Amino acid sequence: MKNFTRKAAAIATGLGLAFGSLAAHAEGQIRIAQQFGIVYLLLNVAQEQKLIEKHAKAAGVDAKVEWVQLSGGSAVNDALLSGNIEIAGAGVGPLLTIWDRTKGRQDVKGVASLGNFPYYLVTNNPNVKTIADFTDKDRIALPAVGVSVQSRVLQLASAKLWGDKEFNKLDKISVAVPHPDAAAAIIKGGTEISAHFGNPPFQEQELAGNPQARIVLKSYDVLGGPSSATVLYATDKFRTENPKTYKAFIDALNEASQFVTANPERAADIYLKVSNAKTDRDLLLKIIKNPEVQFKITPQNTYALAEFMHRVGAIKNKPASAKDYFFADAHNAAGN
Repeated sequence: MKNFTRKAAAIATGLGLAFGSLAAHAEGQIRIAQQFGIVYLLLNVAQEQKLIEKHAKAAGVDAKVEWVQLSGGSAVNDALLSGNIEIAGAGVGPLLTIWDRTKGRQDVKGVASLGNFPYYLVTNNPNVKTIADFTDKDRIALPAVGVSVQSRVLQLASAKLWGDKEFNKLDKISVAVPHPDAAAAIIKGGTEISAHFGNPPFQEQELAGNPQARIVLKSYDVLGGPSSATVLYATDKFRTENPKTYKAFIDALNEASQFVTANPERAADIYLKVSNAKTDRDLLLKIIKNPEVQFKITPQNTYALAEFMHRVGAIKNKPASAKDYFFADAHNAAGN
């Protein structure tokens, strides 16, 4: 009986160590997908200063952080659902799409905002003054047709101009192009791409690099004020099974937001270092210090897009508020 007890205890101890090892491994792994632009500055700061690792270590977790570069909300959503990443970085449009499609299954929801940024639809076509002036000869570049936040904002603007039945009227002349390539096309001119719905710093580079470039549309005007355009999201499974890693990520984001706000010069240098971008430093500082830009992790003014997407049938489930598609975390409590 004593031998049996000793063996049982040894087996239990071994199983405990094994499960403990598995739990530690699960808690430590986090792969984060980001795209292009200074809208991902908080992630750049967290990466360069190893803030996730810092906060995870304080919680007793040895974090293994991987950074994945993708382009377009469709690619990001595919990576999340296939289990290739734990944290997705994309626009509010892709978040709402994947929230709707996974409701009651993987239950993907928003983790945090990356801040408020005005997005510009820029054209180098002198005949285009408003979106009503685009013709079949134009091509509007954006990250993902019909999915990206730029595409959804353009659809909302179209619905306001032509009615809900024509909300996707400009989809047929829209093309999926990564921001750096689209910006180069607008600056150079002479290509089929005559417009680009981008984000900072690419839109500012276009306006500075081509005297023919002008703003056709501003996201803040369409959405009714400052809004969170780019957000982070994850599955409920990851959040539930990895509470320490998840909290370390949130704490890292919060620290990064405070750092950028207090240290715009250093933040600009970090962006240039991490992204390997050739962006003019003075232009970066102008963007970071722009009063319309706010580096905060609480989502703001996202519901207008959610309500529109449900109204036109882009999502089946109608959220009652942003609390439906963002996790119930402290920093999201005041989100909208």
